[in-house]
Amino acid sequence: MDPASFTDDLNRLPERLGALAELLDAGLPGLEEAERIGAVASARAGRPPRVLILGMGSSNYAGDAVAREAREAGGSVVAELASTRSLPAAADDLVVIAVSATGGSVEVLDAVGAYTGTGRLIAVTNRAGSKLEAVADLTIGQHAGVEASGIACRSFRHTLVVLRALVAALHDPAHPVRARLGGLPELARAGAAANAALLETAGDWLAPVTEALTAPMGAWVLAPVERFSSSRQSALMMREVPRRPAFASETGDWSHVDVYLTKTQDYRALVYAGSAWDAQAIDWMTQRGSTWVSVAGELPGAAAAVRFPGDEDPRVAQLAEVLVAERVAARWFELG
Repeated sequence: MDPASFTDDLNRLPERLGALAELLDAGLPGLEEAERIGAVASARAGRPPRVLILGMGSSNYAGDAVAREAREAGGSVVAELASTRSLPAAADDLVVIAVSATGGSVEVLDAVGAYTGTGRLIAVTNRAGSKLEAVADLTIGQHAGVEASGIACRSFRHTLVVLRALVAALHDPAHPVRARLGGLPELARAGAAANAALLETAGDWLAPVTEALTAPMGAWVLAPVERFSSSRQSALMMREVPRRPAFASETGDWSHVDVYLTKTQDYRALVYAGSAWDAQAIDWMTQRGSTWVSVAGELPGAAAAVRFPGDEDPRVAQLAEVLVAERVAARWFELG
């Protein structure tokens, strides 16, 4: 890992998301074969296939978000940590998607052993010729480019987009999952524009946000359940890059698991706005003198607020809002 290269990796976010949009327009390589795999699994079961997404860390965060979207549209899609020992058995109607940016996550490679040779194991990776690609029946690239820092920042966003394309392709064109997970070239372009805007305006928001989130006990990150991936990824970036304590919560659940610390800590929170439970969390923090920053929305009492184009769309917000935490993490690393 090379944290010194992290900012350079972030600066390429708009370029790489834009390139992914072009690939999606042209037809993402491997999706036609994925459609065939989905059709075969569906025909054997007499219903849409079950889909299992396996991954660790950022890959799991992205997989969980996409699986939730698919279930909203009636799909049978779940995301599991590859390290679990309670995975379903291989079956004719089960398609397994194994996600690893490096293609070498040992937990993922261990988990897919039960599904090799079935014709329904699909790898999603950012590295051609990886160990995961070698055992998969089909590989779909993330196309995030080389992350020189070794930190999954661009690949996290690309996983969100590529998994949507892949899960949609596994379903019949008439299935509601197709519509729910569609519009991906436009989404990638909107994500590129949103990240570009945040990078361009960082001179305005980075210093006040960094100051507001800096405290001895660390930072907490809240997000709506639909964007819980943002909370989890942001906390990970704060831990991985500058090695500072950071903790992720879903905004509604926060009042049941983290609110207690506002009474005893110098509590600093990064809040991704948009939850039906924002007001409840802000009320508790206000009563107890906490400090918070709002992103992708205006929240009363925030020490700073960061907005960007398209932040009213949860899918666009997913692709961009994490950049706030990433730039803060990079700044903390620079400060030592």
